[in-house]
Amino acid sequence: MTSADRKALINDYKDRETVAGVFAVICSATGRARVGQSRHIDTQQNGLWFALKMGGSPYRSLQTEWTAHGGDSFRFEQLDRLPPDLTDMARKDELKKRAALWAARLEAELL
Repeated sequence: MTSADRKALINDYKDRETVAGVFAVICSATGRARVGQSRHIDTQQNGLWFALKMGGSPYRSLQTEWTAHGGDSFRFEQLDRLPPDLTDMARKDELKKRAALWAARLEAELL
């Protein structure tokens, strides 16, 4: 791979369109659900699962449950995706609103 090819790939990666949204992490062993929001919903699960596997999740109750029941007891669900044409401020407000709505619907803890 040439230097120009590498730079082109990096620029393509930086210019890709990201989708914001709301997600749920559900433990099948306990039935507990947790709702979170992300500016990059398509890659959120990878980062969250990595932190949980390494024991370094910032969400203590989720980490405790993960350690007790194992990763096979958990599933990640995308609940809501925002349209890409929102401004940054509108996206932030809409994410908070939709996350609160989903948490209420699922009787879930907010992440």
